[in-house]
Amino acid sequence: MISDMSVIRERGFRALTKELGSSGMVMFIRQFESGSGNYTEEREDLHKDITIDDVVSAIKRRKQQ
Repeated sequence: MISDMSVIRERGFRALTKELGSSGMVMFIRQFESGSGNYTEEREDLHKDITIDDVVSAIKRRKQQ
């Protein structure tokens, strides 16, 4: 079993490139990039002024459409 992460990474890129081509490999890898910031804090800040009543009203409006 291989324990050197650089070897695993290199072989993984090689295998992905062989199977998917260069652009396919890049598209595959991009799916796993970590973002930046704190998602939970950003969502809480974004929705801090929304009440349960706002949510219920929005649901009712959608059901009527």
